[in-house]
Amino acid sequence: MKYISTRGQSPASSFSEILLGGLAPDGGLYLPETYPKFTNADLTAMRGMNYPDLAFAILSRLIDDIPPTDLKAIIDKTYRADVYAYARSGQNAADITPTLKLEDNLYLLSLSNGPTLAFKDMAMQLLGNLFEYVLTKTGKTTNILGATSGDTGSAAEYAMRGKKGIRVFMLSPHKKMSRFQTAQMFSLQDENIFNIAVNGVFDDCQDMVKAVSNDADFKAKYKIGAVNSINWGRIVAQVVYYFKGYFAVTANNAQQVSFSVPSGNFGNVCAGHIARMMGLPIDKLVVATNENDVLDEFFKTGAYRPRGSANTYHTSSPSMDISKASNFERFVFDLVGRDSAKVRELWGSVDKGGAFDIKQLLPKLADYGFISGSSNHANRMKTIRETKAKYNVVIDTHTADGLKVAMELREADVPMIVLETALPAKFEDAIVEALGEVPERPADLSGIENLPQKFTVMEADVAAIKEFIVKHV
Repeated sequence: MKYISTRGQSPASSFSEILLGGLAPDGGLYLPETYPKFTNADLTAMRGMNYPDLAFAILSRLIDDIPPTDLKAIIDKTYRADVYAYARSGQNAADITPTLKLEDNLYLLSLSNGPTLAFKDMAMQLLGNLFEYVLTKTGKTTNILGATSGDTGSAAEYAMRGKKGIRVFMLSPHKKMSRFQTAQMFSLQDENIFNIAVNGVFDDCQDMVKAVSNDADFKAKYKIGAVNSINWGRIVAQVVYYFKGYFAVTANNAQQVSFSVPSGNFGNVCAGHIARMMGLPIDKLVVATNENDVLDEFFKTGAYRPRGSANTYHTSSPSMDISKASNFERFVFDLVGRDSAKVRELWGSVDKGGAFDIKQLLPKLADYGFISGSSNHANRMKTIRETKAKYNVVIDTHTADGLKVAMELREADVPMIVLETALPAKFEDAIVEALGEVPERPADLSGIENLPQKFTVMEADVAAIKEFIVKHV
């Protein structure tokens, strides 16, 4: 299996060769040369598998340069019940991603049972173990540079803390995450973890990560790696739970399901697109945004217009406060027929702060199952209240955005699975506003906001970020 860049000017490479780097040398994102396809017989064989076995069945089709016995050991080490122990009452942690039925043909897929209570753990825990394996095999080290709007940072740091040969430099927008998210990251005292609070918004952080990654000389000299969803390892791990959710709510492979995915950076729903391309019977992929509705606008009009820092709203679903979706390029690459020259043209405009319009391709969106909708603060407060009243289930603000849009776009005869992206404890202030009660949190995370915090405040300055990295490696 070889991987190619969406921009077509980097050599085809193996999984291990692209794992640490994130962006391709030409600035593009990696995808498989061709998507492996699962047959009906394959799906039938996979239907009864537990999560680790299912993950191996899928990932072994996409990772062929790690010996199967080693890959299986990495997967088994990652997906254990004790790692995903924060399952809701009545759910089995060994299921890893248990489903919760709300009503006929409406489900939550619980992805937030890992150590940081967010779906990012599902991929990041695997990525940490893959990184450690590859670095140990090669005798190399890496300095991870990442950006987070809230959940990626803590998931990455908890996956990489204390790991040999790895340092993590994580950029986050200063004072724009929830108190719990901030505490999860900044309370870590590990010597290999460096938190940088940037005076700006997430897009500023993301742009700096890309700028550093695009400096080939600096990237090589200081061994810069990536854990954001630009990293293919993140996406491939997330593909697995679409299969797990599908099998949990269907009886046979003739049935189709739809997934509603709270979306900011497009990585989570991109994994659904990959699953669909690999043969999973998905009817619709519902892109659910908050007030930062750039993606909703695209799927309705064909115009992709990132709005920049000044016009990115700070909302009560802050992990989705993104206007430039870093994974969107992967889907557009497929949408334009894998025409890398076209992708270079489109992102040439985006990378200069502009936009593009491909409304002529809107009819093709139906071929990929994408539809979209948006939510706002009033919507999510109402959805949280109604979900508690109707189902006695408390959901976080991002999941509320996904559920709100799912309820609007669901079809009566097609199961709709809403991806739960975080446990409500991560967004306590918003839950108190919606319900007048403090959400339950795991006992071992009580008082995390009161722990000592270690972080550095910096301006959105690429040169300064580089200087900081040089000083600490």
